[in-house]
Amino acid sequence: ARCFATEATPKVRPINKILISNRGEIACRVIRTARKLGVRTVAVFSDPDEKSLHTQLADEAFRVGEAASSASYLRGEHILQIAKRSGAQAIHPGYGFLSESVEFAELCQREGIIFMGPPSSAIRDMGIKSTSKAIMAAAGVPIINGYHGEDQSDECLQREAQAIGFPLMIKAVRGGGGKGMRIAEKPEDFLTALNSARTESQKSFGDSSVLLERYVRSPRHVEVQVFADQYGDAVYLWERDCSVQRRHQKIIEEAPAPGLSEELRRELGEAAVRAAKAVGYVGAGTVEFILDKEDLSFHFMEMNTRLQVEHPISEMITGTDLVEWQIRIAAGERLPLKQEEITRHGHAFEARIYAENPRGGFLPGAGPLRYLSTPQPSAEVRVETGVREGDEVSVHYDPMIAKLVVWGENRSQALNSLIARLGEYHVSPSILSGFANSINLFYFLQISGLDTNINFLIDLASHPQFQQANVHTGFIDEHFDTLFPPIVISPQQVSQAALALVFNELQAALSNSNGTQDPFAATANARLNYALIRTYNLRANEKVYSVAVKYDGEDVQIQVDNGEWQVIKAERVEDGGRLKIRANIDSNISTYNANIDGSSVSLFLESGKLDFELVQPKFLSAQVDQLGGGGSRVVAPMPGVLEKVLVKPGDLVKKGDSLAVLIAMKMEHILKAPKDATVKSIGGAEGDNVAKGAAVITFVDEEADK
Repeated sequence: ARCFATEATPKVRPINKILISNRGEIACRVIRTARKLGVRTVAVFSDPDEKSLHTQLADEAFRVGEAASSASYLRGEHILQIAKRSGAQAIHPGYGFLSESVEFAELCQREGIIFMGPPSSAIRDMGIKSTSKAIMAAAGVPIINGYHGEDQSDECLQREAQAIGFPLMIKAVRGGGGKGMRIAEKPEDFLTALNSARTESQKSFGDSSVLLERYVRSPRHVEVQVFADQYGDAVYLWERDCSVQRRHQKIIEEAPAPGLSEELRRELGEAAVRAAKAVGYVGAGTVEFILDKEDLSFHFMEMNTRLQVEHPISEMITGTDLVEWQIRIAAGERLPLKQEEITRHGHAFEARIYAENPRGGFLPGAGPLRYLSTPQPSAEVRVETGVREGDEVSVHYDPMIAKLVVWGENRSQALNSLIARLGEYHVSPSILSGFANSINLFYFLQISGLDTNINFLIDLASHPQFQQANVHTGFIDEHFDTLFPPIVISPQQVSQAALALVFNELQAALSNSNGTQDPFAATANARLNYALIRTYNLRANEKVYSVAVKYDGEDVQIQVDNGEWQVIKAERVEDGGRLKIRANIDSNISTYNANIDGSSVSLFLESGKLDFELVQPKFLSAQVDQLGGGGSRVVAPMPGVLEKVLVKPGDLVKKGDSLAVLIAMKMEHILKAPKDATVKSIGGAEGDNVAKGAAVITFVDEEADK
């Protein structure tokens, strides 16, 4: 048995200033609770974060370094010096970065700064998955069969893999978040998957060691929120279901986990408490289990020795503030509640809103948030974010924009609220580029947009199987076709886009009229002295629609693709300066928001966001084509850092050959040759930042050279 004793009873040490060694929404989250408690906060910021929300919310802020995490938020010694300089008694690590760093926790202890997390010994024991599983087995916590040994040779791992059987899960022994995790479906896939997992693990955690486990094909991911104090007491705050994932990373979570008996909930909670006590845990932690979807047996997977991203849903069902608990326990207080005092009420969901392209393999994105409108926060709705309109999703950090958290009396009510609130979360970012033509007119073209996963989250939450709580970690793959149906653009939606352009033009004319009698200088619903007649070419889903519009200040007439003219009654609705339109189209009255940015037209409909693009004149397209260069090439599918270049000019490559490795949001993406070709040039050096759509490898144009 493992024994953790202290020489003296812990003393209460009041905390009146905290340094937060993190950024984004978790830094803002900690600041809010600290302010409620009268505790001052100190933020740290990298160069691109100087004007970020967390920097402005904190009582004071200090520069910590350059953009790269290794040169800023991972500089433990420098952050500790800032804590001393600012007079902070404690450091809250948030999650990610230094939150699970044994070395940083030990450094804080040596320097007399409170680390608002568990003892370094607990981080070490739980951070190495092979060690943690041995400790869990000794504590009577169920574990899954696998190989957790120190021999990391290819020969040993292949031998153990054959003994365990396929499919097989390869996991980094350190860290989490799906990084360094690969699945080998059959023996011939093993070495490729192993090398990829090792590379990503080394990049993310500085350790390429892996463990092997039997892969459960339809598991549920159920985790338990635990808390422990310095007096040896520990409690659980019920469980969360985080089964629906993409790239082995959580995307939507709920609490409590659906479909479990009260007896099973208690068993999970008690096993989690045994796990925490087995390593002398203190503070907030999450014990993660694999729950078999069929027989509901559960096995220990790992323990995250920090506050989790999804902690708000536990707060919503228990009526607690877990950051407040962290502060009080770090100060030496006892747990605020005993186990029998922790009750749960209702149901909560958290949806993670990311800058990513779900239809493009969930590839992460980066860029400015030019238009951002969120649901109204309330006791039942929380918007946890670290960005505002005008901020930028950086290529250097996680692409999460916000967490949308909702609560309801039961799962059905909470799910309905989630879908409705997602429909109210409007993000319409774009990256614009402009140039002057020969007659000095300045045109703006949308070069690339910043996709989000909001539409996907709406479709996911509305899916019949999700509504029935038939969830597991392979949910997205199993229901891929129904989650990603073909996009169909209706004539009504084309008309809605045209109406947005009309009202946007009227508003622009009003803003520029300066009180003159410009015929377009009219507020919404006012009649015009002259008719507005326009023709728009709108592209959506790879099809161009020709739209003719007539507007006399009362009715709008619209013709789509030379069809019948349709009379539409429409008006602009006041919405704090946002473009909001109420229209009667084909006897259907609806209200929707829209945003126009350059050539991009975004509609925010009940089903989610729908984007159109104003097609530019042909002569302008020709200029853009010239700027893009000729010849076939491999482009960056997302913004990132060019980690490795595997070829050089003159190399002959075959279709499918690996050409370069791109790192985006700490995830490794291998760029491969689309055909047999000769490399002409490389679009950057290793370590360079590359934009989405930038040419990384250009091939010799064989036809042009003939």
